Amino acid sequence: MLLSLSRLKKTIAIIMVALCSIAIIPGTAQQNNLRAPAYPLITIDPYTSCWSAGNYLYDQQTTHWSGNSFPLVGAIRVDGQTYRFMGIDSPTGTYEGELGSERYLSVPATQLSADVQATRTIYTFRCGTVELTVTFAAPLFLNNLELISRPVNYISYQTKSLDKKKHDVQIYFEASPACAIHTDDQFTVSNGFRKDKLMFVRTGAENQKVLGRHGDQIKIDWGYFYLCTEDNGSSQSVGNVMSLRRDFATNGKLNGNINESKNSNIAISRDLGLSADTQGMIMAGFDDIYSIQYFNKNLRPYWNRKENSSIEVQFALASKEYTSLIKQCANFDEELMKSATRVGGVKYAELCAMAYRQAVSAHKLVEAPNGDLMFFSKENASNGSIGTVDITYPSSPLFLYYNPELAKALMNHIFYYSESGKWKKNFPAHDVGTYPKANGQTYKHDMPVEESGNMLILTAAIASVEGNAEYARKHWDSLTTWAEYLVENGLDPDDQLCTDDFAGKSAHNANLSIKAIMGIASFSYCAQMLGKEKEAGKFLATAKQMAQEWIKKADDGDHYRLNFDKPGTWSQKYNLVWNKILDFGVFPSSVYQKEITYYLTKQNKYGLPLDSRRLWTKSDWIMWSATLADNKETFGEFINPVWNFMNETVLRVPMSDWYKTDVPAHVIFKGRSVVGAYWIKMLEEKLNANK
Repeated sequence: MLLSLSRLKKTIAIIMVALCSIAIIPGTAQQNNLRAPAYPLITIDPYTSCWSAGNYLYDQQTTHWSGNSFPLVGAIRVDGQTYRFMGIDSPTGTYEGELGSERYLSVPATQLSADVQATRTIYTFRCGTVELTVTFAAPLFLNNLELISRPVNYISYQTKSLDKKKHDVQIYFEASPACAIHTDDQFTVSNGFRKDKLMFVRTGAENQKVLGRHGDQIKIDWGYFYLCTEDNGSSQSVGNVMSLRRDFATNGKLNGNINESKNSNIAISRDLGLSADTQGMIMAGFDDIYSIQYFNKNLRPYWNRKENSSIEVQFALASKEYTSLIKQCANFDEELMKSATRVGGVKYAELCAMAYRQAVSAHKLVEAPNGDLMFFSKENASNGSIGTVDITYPSSPLFLYYNPELAKALMNHIFYYSESGKWKKNFPAHDVGTYPKANGQTYKHDMPVEESGNMLILTAAIASVEGNAEYARKHWDSLTTWAEYLVENGLDPDDQLCTDDFAGKSAHNANLSIKAIMGIASFSYCAQMLGKEKEAGKFLATAKQMAQEWIKKADDGDHYRLNFDKPGTWSQKYNLVWNKILDFGVFPSSVYQKEITYYLTKQNKYGLPLDSRRLWTKSDWIMWSATLADNKETFGEFINPVWNFMNETVLRVPMSDWYKTDVPAHVIFKGRSVVGAYWIKMLEEKLNANK
């Protein structure tokens, strides 16, 4: 009788815990049938970015977007039998060095499905007589700056009895200190604590050099990585990985050791009790202390810009808002799938869903000393520059579509760099440093026409979305300087780089010339909105005259050339898309209709090559070129091969935008924000609706 009462009390306690954490997770978004190149798990910023690069969550170690280690492990215990559903059971990733070691998570669950939505990645597993659903959710709603800045993601779980009987279930989550350091040989400290009914474990570098490291394909090695859950019904521990797993597998709970420990893993477990169906969540997050160095001043993350918050407060808010936010995630995902399918078809929608978290989390939100909002991109896998203008340009449709304030935040630092006198050239800088240090351009090569055109076009796009040109008014002197530069230098560019710099310099580049013409037309567009009739008329006339000259210089019969002086060449003229969606009327529609017809003859199995030089392509520019098509069906002819590449690529990394069109292999780039370009078709519909 005493045992029964004890068990009853325990069951009641578990029910109360579940009631506090439970959320009915809608699953109404259409299933994403695209096999992800890599599956997004934790997506907070360029540093706290965890992915699964395999078909099964338990087949290999989870990694950072760069491929460096970011080991997370998950397991569930059903009636005393433990099943591993995430990560690998070897702490080092190899067995050779651990021969004779006892293994406690060697039995994998059976994965049934994996579904990537815009804000969620949803896995289902069979674990003996229980079905487990694990959802990784990042509520990155671009209209809510506090949320996109909050450094917390959710890992929710649901269990369902497959035999209608009650089962005794516990769940376990573990993180390696490698989640908070750059290289695995750095010394770390881990500990745990409880606060305000929440249970925390954390790990970080022993030697905290805040903002001390910069570069590409690196991880953060300052601040602390956290796991957190509510304390009722939970246990926590830091320590040797084998001890942690033994305690869970043997006892269904951890030993509670939370004293500071060097080079130790962190873990949390939850007792879900004796039940047929259960659900709950844990949270994962990172406190980076300072996020960006901006012209030699260290900036706090946006969530702590006023220095009046703490990571514990952010976790408490995330816990309190969980039920609401997880429903909002499901609703957002459903709406994106519906809208994108309507605009561009199912495969287009699935690509957008796959791209969303990658694009957003490749940025960091901060506030500048003058109060400007700054949304800094990290140029992942392509040199690590911060705030690169020709990364902002392709990624911008996503932010223009959801929140033009973020589009401005992608540009504010470039305007400041010029207007402060720190940048003295008569065209915009390429970048403002190497992430996370934004102290001035570090890229060794300027892109004068490229970046001038980009800044002007994006300013006009913001004006179109907002219905006013007040942002342009604020920066009119800079815009005027750049427009005048394009008038003088843009029609037939000399031997200079454009955004496709991996292909080298390209004199007389016809697509770069289009960008210059679009930039001039953009200046006219803004001038017209501001009532500057004289300037508007002058620059529009210039743009139209240049367009007519362009048609003559680039014409090559059934298409237009890559370079004015090279007959028999061709290239994607993706910069023409702004003539169409902003309705400039500078180029006749016959120009891009001619190009589209020709492009269809040049497609390979995995898409349209960038130009006639090589078989490689850029998926962001395919999206823009496809948007030149005058119907959804033709648009889909360009999108379907991109979908095929992502579905079949053999090199499993976060979505690559630079890849080969004849074989399913990417070329260097991965995890970059430029996949925000995929929203160009959605943006076109939105702007057309506003006309």
